[in-house]
Amino acid sequence: MNWWQAIILGIVEGLTEYLPVSSTGHLILVQRALGLTGDAADAFAICIQAGAIIAVLGLYWKRIIQMAKGSLAFCRITKTPDPEGFRLALNIILAFLPAAFFGLLFDDIIEEHLFHPWPIAFALFAGGFAILAIAWTKKFRAKKQGISLEELKAATNAGNPITSLTAVQALIIGFIQCLAMWPGTSRSLVTIVGGLIVGLSVAAAVEFSFLLGLLTLLAATVYKAKTAGPVMLDAYGWTPMIIGSLAAWLSAVIAVKWMVAYLKKHGLQLFGYYRIILAILVAILILQGFLSSTTATSITP
Repeated sequence: MNWWQAIILGIVEGLTEYLPVSSTGHLILVQRALGLTGDAADAFAICIQAGAIIAVLGLYWKRIIQMAKGSLAFCRITKTPDPEGFRLALNIILAFLPAAFFGLLFDDIIEEHLFHPWPIAFALFAGGFAILAIAWTKKFRAKKQGISLEELKAATNAGNPITSLTAVQALIIGFIQCLAMWPGTSRSLVTIVGGLIVGLSVAAAVEFSFLLGLLTLLAATVYKAKTAGPVMLDAYGWTPMIIGSLAAWLSAVIAVKWMVAYLKKHGLQLFGYYRIILAILVAILILQGFLSSTTATSITP
C-alpha cells in the first residue's frame, strides 16, 4: 500500500464514519477502485477507525469524563456520585449489545451475501429515499397543520435531552442499529433516526449516535487488530497505518463539527440526494463493467 492510498482511505473513513452515508459502502467501493483486497486490506480499513474514535473523544471529552465519573462512583472507586453520567454510560452499553450479539451471530452470512456492490447500491438508494420521504412527510404535516416548515423543525429540535434517555429507549436504538449491518445503510443514519423515534432532540440524537459509535468502533477495531493485525502489519507495515489513522482523525473532526452545525439549521435531505446519486453511479459502473459485482471486502458498518 502506498502512502497516498493510506491517505485516501483515511480521509474516506473519517468523512463518512459519522455522516449518514455509510462508511462501509464507501470504503468497499474505494478499496475496489484502488485494487486493495484481502485480509490485510480488510484489517487496515477497520484499524484506521482509531483516528475517527480519537476525533470524537476529543470533541465530546466532557461527556465522556462525566460517564467515567459516574461509572467509577457506582463501582465505589471514587466518592463523587454522578447518576446522570452512570445512566448514560449504561444506556450506551445497552444500545451496543444488540449489534454485538447479532453481528457475531450472522457475521459470515452478512459477509457472504451483502458485502457486494449491488447490495450496497440498493442500501444507499433505499436509505436516501427514506431520508427524502421523511422530509416530504414533514412538509405535508406542516402544510396540513397550517404552520411553517421552520416551526415544525423547531418543534422537532426541541425534543428531549440525552440525559432523559431510558434503558428501554436505549435498547430500541440498539436494535435499530442492527440495520447498519447491511453495508450501505449507515450506522450514523439509523442511530440518529432511532434517537428521534424515541423522542430525543436532533442534537441529542446526534450526540448519542456519536457516543454509541465510540463503543461500536472501538470493539470492532480491537477485535480486528487482535485477529488480523499481524497480517496487516506484515503486508503494509506501520507507516500506512499511522498515516491512514491521522487522515481519518483530521477528516472526522472536520466532518463531525460540520455535521453538528449543519443539522442545527438543515435536515438530512442533502444526504438523501447524495446517497441516491451515488447508488445510481455505482449501478452504472457495475453495468458498464468498471466495477465487479462480486467479492467485496468485509468492513464494519
